Amino acid sequence: MFESAELGHKIDKATFEAEVPILREALLQAQYELIARAKFPVVILVGGVDGAGKSETVNLLNEWMDPRHIQTHGLGEPSPEELQRPLMWRFWRVLPPKGKIGILFGSWYTKPIVDKVLGKSKGAELDQHMEEVVRFEKMLTDEGALILKFWMHLSKKQQLKRLKALEANSATKWRVTPEDWERFELYDKFRKASERALRHTSTAEAPWLVVEGNDHRYRSLTVGKSILQAVRAFLDDATPPRRNLAPPLVPAIDNLHILKTLDLSQALSKKSYEAQLEKYQGRLNMLTREAGFKNISVMAVFEGNDAAGKGGAIRRVTGALDARRYQIIPIAAPTEEERAQPYLWRFWRHVPAHGRFVIFDRSWYGRVLVERVEGYCSEYDWMRAYSEIVDFEEQLSRNKAVVVKFWLSISPDEQLKRFKEREQIAFKQFKLTEEDWRNREKWGAYEAAVCDMVERTSTRYAPWTLVEANDKYFARIKVLKTLCKRIEQALG
Repeated sequence: MFESAELGHKIDKATFEAEVPILREALLQAQYELIARAKFPVVILVGGVDGAGKSETVNLLNEWMDPRHIQTHGLGEPSPEELQRPLMWRFWRVLPPKGKIGILFGSWYTKPIVDKVLGKSKGAELDQHMEEVVRFEKMLTDEGALILKFWMHLSKKQQLKRLKALEANSATKWRVTPEDWERFELYDKFRKASERALRHTSTAEAPWLVVEGNDHRYRSLTVGKSILQAVRAFLDDATPPRRNLAPPLVPAIDNLHILKTLDLSQALSKKSYEAQLEKYQGRLNMLTREAGFKNISVMAVFEGNDAAGKGGAIRRVTGALDARRYQIIPIAAPTEEERAQPYLWRFWRHVPAHGRFVIFDRSWYGRVLVERVEGYCSEYDWMRAYSEIVDFEEQLSRNKAVVVKFWLSISPDEQLKRFKEREQIAFKQFKLTEEDWRNREKWGAYEAAVCDMVERTSTRYAPWTLVEANDKYFARIKVLKTLCKRIEQALG
């Protein structure tokens, strides 16, 4: 893969100076059109061999285009805050919105490759991570992003010459560090690991372009022209987005209809409820005070029928917690800022650090529930969401997040009874909307969506707990019991 980048391509000064003004004008025009349309983001990854011109290329792109609309991120070693969250959290936070260009100098490729070279991981682990990267980049392109990946390459001989030249010049000597020389000694290992990673992840949706870095003029024009060509093609393409070109997926058929197996008659007396409430709230409080809790986090997800008692259950959970250690995230229709990002972005931004407890009142499951039933997204989008959600929750689990998911289920008759009660009680009237009444007409469609959701996304590390909620007392205690059990398991 790297052989073609070692052929000694060069561009003379006169040609370079003649082509640059034309290229800059075209890049700026494309950038301003991108901003005006705001239909897709551009994600540019810059990686490669030390001394191959990565930083010079990033600086040049900011010079050739309007830097006010370019988000440049130099991503080095993770900060303490980042280390407490999944590896991909730091990258989700810096994704550019639609209409913007994001340049990542250092990316989701850096750590896996370095770990393999330094012996911190094996080839199988590198391959596994690259498979996750392929799925991540496929998700971004399905959301409409244009991903451009540049790998700046030098042969071993060229890299040695480059490092020596930089070190010999007093103006550039500071750019060569002892770490650069240490990595030069590992050149062959870096080349092997990098080529393995690039071959695995150079896909139709997000191919790699390996650029010879020895001649700065050739390197600069190659990158600039490649960006222009790709952005221009996206802007000029009048065909439907490529995410719609994939064949539709066939929804799962749930012959069991798991919601119909629930015994909604289960109930607790008020006396039993009050005794158990005190018991399990006390247990939950003590669990969050254990020394080991600082090494995990909890993400509690509450979904359910309208008027199923999610708010009441959440209040009984928070009643057991230190207010300084938890956060409730209410999920409604996405804002303009959130619509400019991939679907899961607004949930990744709320991933907690270790020692924290986050409660989602509605969640990322909206795509396979309300968006599916109401037709707010295409069938392809909600069908691919299942695997994207499973990937998301697996990453959370590997980072020691306890993901506890509740579906609170009530019968249509019980829901009607609660709706009518809300109409009569002044301080509850705000809870009832015209949308709640409309949703009752689609009860069967929502039930089918819930059954598919549970079947496709209930995993060993993030199982669904179905809560029989016709009796609020029973539902609240089941929620508290489940939270205690899952946290106890995590603490060991």
